[in-house]
Amino acid sequence: MPDINILVVDDEKEIADLVEIYLVSDGYRVFKAQDAQEGLRILREEEVHLVLLDIMMPGMDGIQMCKKIRETSNIPIIMLSAKSTDLDKIMGLGTGADDYVTKPFNPLELTARVKSQLRRYTQLNPNNQGGGEREANEINIRGLSINKDNHKVMIDGEEIKLTPIEFDILYLLASNPGKVFSTDEIFERVWNEKVYEANNTVMVHIRRLRGKMKEDQRQDKIISTVWGVGYKIEK
Repeated sequence: MPDINILVVDDEKEIADLVEIYLVSDGYRVFKAQDAQEGLRILREEEVHLVLLDIMMPGMDGIQMCKKIRETSNIPIIMLSAKSTDLDKIMGLGTGADDYVTKPFNPLELTARVKSQLRRYTQLNPNNQGGGEREANEINIRGLSINKDNHKVMIDGEEIKLTPIEFDILYLLASNPGKVFSTDEIFERVWNEKVYEANNTVMVHIRRLRGKMKEDQRQDKIISTVWGVGYKIEK
């Protein structure tokens, strides 16, 4: 298995140490930082494939650090927070995080979320996929071009950078033109988890996706909202 490096940024040493034990037992290499500045330094100096990021930290908090990371990188970010309201989750996901885990958490659930996000990230970086025939999976719809092989997305000739979750949502809708997906269906198809309670996770990601696609500047929207039902993309 190739080396996978995970950065844990949490000012609570006991939590960071516990997370490290479980991740190392799964074969990951772990870097730890007790504040955002130290975490950003590690990101500059080391190759990191995923960040576990506490929201409540002294100085620069997790929200600010997440925004900073997203200026240059699309690596998966999982937020950790003792706050559990929908508004807190929306803030975390709205700044570019891919997932949100509420403290106290089950370490086994956390490692499962880590594995899920890493699977998406390695799909975005298929350098280790050697040999064999490769099918050109490209979708073109009204100025939108999606290439599944290299995970490149173009809007009207301009490339846009998406996180793995954003890409999976867009590809799901675009590869099923005309089909309306509810938020629960999108969550279960993209996250590969059952929905046990109502949450705004999908809506936050769609809002961020539309922002990157500059949908507010288009008269002919690519992602359509079917009120009370869900979302779709028409050819």
